Amino acid sequence: MPVLEKSDLRALGEKSRAGGALSREEARAVLNWPENELLDVVAEAHRVRHQHFGQKVKMNFLVNLQSGLCPEDCSYCSQSKDSKAPVEKYRLLSSDDVLDQADRAVAAGAARLCLVAAMRGPGEREMASLDETVRKVKEKYPRLEVCASMGLLKEGQAGRLKSAGVDAYNHNLNTSERHYEEICRTHTHSDRLDTIEKAKAAGLSPCSGAIFGMGETQDDIIDVAFRLREVGADSIPINFLIPVPGTAMARHNQLSPTDCLKILCLFRFVNPSMEIRIAGGRERHLRSLQALGLYVANSIFIGDYLTTKGQAASADRQMILDMGFEIEGEDNAPGSPTRPLPDPVEMVTRATRQ
Repeated sequence: MPVLEKSDLRALGEKSRAGGALSREEARAVLNWPENELLDVVAEAHRVRHQHFGQKVKMNFLVNLQSGLCPEDCSYCSQSKDSKAPVEKYRLLSSDDVLDQADRAVAAGAARLCLVAAMRGPGEREMASLDETVRKVKEKYPRLEVCASMGLLKEGQAGRLKSAGVDAYNHNLNTSERHYEEICRTHTHSDRLDTIEKAKAAGLSPCSGAIFGMGETQDDIIDVAFRLREVGADSIPINFLIPVPGTAMARHNQLSPTDCLKILCLFRFVNPSMEIRIAGGRERHLRSLQALGLYVANSIFIGDYLTTKGQAASADRQMILDMGFEIEGEDNAPGSPTRPLPDPVEMVTRATRQ
């Protein structure tokens, strides 16, 4: 098991802040860092985060455009063709329904609206519907970012989404290439990479992340972190498996909160200037350490996920403000001084002395 001294950890952080690539030995050391010294890793990752994002936290709001009708066999997903989970089934939401959801997102302070449809990929009907929906959302909320996620893209579709006003396209790699066949067989890791490249070529901001807790090894975690750096993902959602009853992964083991923090730290070091978003499963796996994760990540989903409930958006907002962060896209209240971001090690040390 690789072990780094604290001086090596500081050098690792300096390398990351300068844009340098970690070695596999350094990456493995982060994942194996002793729990009783974990705050040292969080503090170093925080320095990287603060260099690129300061005190800002972006809030993102999910809309499940189409539910329970996917023909893919992704074993982690409650909407896959093999899932027995009792999820709601419906075709694409109308543009008016999505506008109602956009109203909720803006009212909650979200900077990005994420429109997700469970499908292999969009056909003409889905493209036309999304085109109309996005144009209406942008007409009402021109500053609201819109991210679409509709599966595998064909030639020309990414450009059409860009023309409609879509800002970003999400297609997660989910895991390493080696482990991919263990979680899905109806499409490949290469298929996902191809869609990311199509989105980038059309000028869409590439959003791609991973899910952890699916039986992957440390090498798989490191591989997907490095691959997302290679593909240049602007936004990286970090999901922790929600083992939904009725899915093939319903019995998978719980991740520990400290394991989740180490994964977040690794992704911050490997992708220093990219938006790292704490996504699905944070309430279940990070538990009482959710707030500490914000010292590493600069973005979260608020409200509910696709088919599972999340923490109340008001609680997320309060958590962000309680930590002394600022919500991206919102001005500080008149007369409110900007507070320096406290060092997590100092914060916890003070708390233990009280």
